[in-house]
Amino acid sequence: MTMKHQEAPLDPSLGSPPDPTLNAGPDQSRRAFLGIAAGATAAVVAPAFVLQAQAVGNPRAERVSDAHRWGLLVDTNRCVDGCRACVDACDQENGLDLQRKQPDQSEAEWDTQKAVWLRKVKLQDNLTGRVSNLPMMCQHCEHPPCVDVCPTGASFKRADGIVMVDRHTCIGCRYCMMACPYKARSFIHEVVEDQLTRVPRGKGCVESCNLCVSRRDQGLDSTACADACTALGHRAILFGDLKDPASAISQALRTMPSRQIREDLDLNTGVRYAGV
Repeated sequence: MTMKHQEAPLDPSLGSPPDPTLNAGPDQSRRAFLGIAAGATAAVVAPAFVLQAQAVGNPRAERVSDAHRWGLLVDTNRCVDGCRACVDACDQENGLDLQRKQPDQSEAEWDTQKAVWLRKVKLQDNLTGRVSNLPMMCQHCEHPPCVDVCPTGASFKRADGIVMVDRHTCIGCRYCMMACPYKARSFIHEVVEDQLTRVPRGKGCVESCNLCVSRRDQGLDSTACADACTALGHRAILFGDLKDPASAISQALRTMPSRQIREDLDLNTGVRYAGV
């Protein structure tokens, strides 16, 4: 059974008392003062704002739509045993490499509590004994269990299929972590002192792979993990639009057998694996 958050209907009997100042005429002296103050503030703030906008680039101007569904195809035949290029690239892209062990933490506690968005796992076929290396991250399900159990709506799925967490509404209950079949989410236990502007993080929140969503919103068609893998010549990770029949990922999915991890759950994941 799934749990979905519903907004409570508004009670029309609960209203705010009328404000007696609403019908009063405008205070001309106050308006003039505010106009002068606003002009002075704009003169000071505007140049800094322009510089910041130029530094971060041009964000998307249109709404996210369901015309796209972003996903990954991982070819385990190309994934090299012992290679951590995708993991390291993910850490650097999202500021996870800035995490530091607390002085009073043991190594075992640190390994358990540090945030991990992408990890390498080994999968063994019990019939053949064949071992495959799998980069494992949020699978960006079409029907994400994490979203179903979230009591505040902090876990949500964008129209383009990317599953995310809104840290402003996350209350740290960690229901989503328990519901995720892939153990793909991390909880931030300590105050985050070092972080990247494009990937805000905060104590008491849950987080996970977001398919480098900051790149999506800057109009870039890549992820850090796929770029790093390609740069080494492995080409084990392919990113693209699953809804575009002409995209490289769609063409690859038509030519090679692939499967979902835990496909028995009928989640229709956005991450597919070939060679397993």
